[in-house]
Amino acid sequence: MRFFVYLIVFFSFFDLFSQLPVISPFATQLGSPAFIIGLSVGIYSFSNVFGNIISGILTDRRGPFYILLFGLFASALSLFSYGLISGSVSLITIRFVHGLTEGLIIPAAFTFLANGSERSKRGRNAAISGAFVGLAAIFGPAFSGIVSVKTSVVTVMAINGVFMLLLTIGAILFLRTFTYVRKIKSEKQKAVQPWSFFRHPGIIRAFLGAFFLMFSQGVLALVLPLKVEFLQYDAKTTGILLSIFGLVAVLIFVLPINRIFDVARPMLTLALGLLLMSGSMLFLSQVDELSLLMVAMVIYGIGFALLFPSINSLLIDSTVAETRGKAYGFFYAFFSFGVVAGSSVIGGLDLSFQNAFIVASSILFIAGLFTIYGLRKDIRPVDKTTTIQ
Repeated sequence: MRFFVYLIVFFSFFDLFSQLPVISPFATQLGSPAFIIGLSVGIYSFSNVFGNIISGILTDRRGPFYILLFGLFASALSLFSYGLISGSVSLITIRFVHGLTEGLIIPAAFTFLANGSERSKRGRNAAISGAFVGLAAIFGPAFSGIVSVKTSVVTVMAINGVFMLLLTIGAILFLRTFTYVRKIKSEKQKAVQPWSFFRHPGIIRAFLGAFFLMFSQGVLALVLPLKVEFLQYDAKTTGILLSIFGLVAVLIFVLPINRIFDVARPMLTLALGLLLMSGSMLFLSQVDELSLLMVAMVIYGIGFALLFPSINSLLIDSTVAETRGKAYGFFYAFFSFGVVAGSSVIGGLDLSFQNAFIVASSILFIAGLFTIYGLRKDIRPVDKTTTIQ
């Protein structure tokens, strides 16, 4: 069952990453203005926020199985509906529905994985789940880049829809035997309000780390395909560039070096990850040669690999099983909101490729500096007396 949930994580992120090289050019082909192009990237993640929060709340109440099942099936339908797009209105509508339904999947899946992780191995287990995310980052962009050049973006989405449909069937076969035992909450637990998550320092750091991680993804989703197109390369090249960072991240996740996430303080690896991602964005703003663009994506991949397990470890350390679904709902809402901010804000500013990457680099650098400042405080793993009950 655990491996099948890893597959769900893989294909959910595969769907996300396969969109990165093709949505901006697809919106351009429809004759959309710059604002609509940015909105077509960001609206998916905007609606994803609501899907994430709904999923987190329902997962704590009903368990992950039915949430996963409905999310997978509804996502399949939304992916098949891309064939109905005929203009800007239908594009934005279908992107909104796609993001909402896809948002139901990940919090439930990661809650399932987190609740089955030993505390002493939570960093390594987060790295393993990160490896599946990294694999999706490798194959997703390359897949969509190649297939969209040979066929169309609609075909890419339809194939993703088939994957989701098969996962729906697989969930019925392999996960229906998983029984969710609803724990009786104490009066103290019942009294906890959703905004209590925003008063816990470890959870706040995890949420902000998630935001800035996906902020950078939103910038890449919007700006990198357009810069590659301007340099007279096709979508396949964008796919390759985006796959490079995924390959680097996966190697760090699966090699013995992944033990660092069990022994190093999450805030330290979080700070290093942010600074490396900032450096890669600055590098992307200055180079035009393909080989140097690849180097920039290698640097970005190292930063991604340091950041992803760190924020997962912080979240696990700061919560208990009874509230972890809700915590992951908000956590992945910050993921989604990060993409919205990255694509919509940068798109709304209508900057050149160079300035867009410089602005993103500056924001990540400032976030990294604040994280380093936070290292001066006591950041030892939070015990049960300080977790959100």
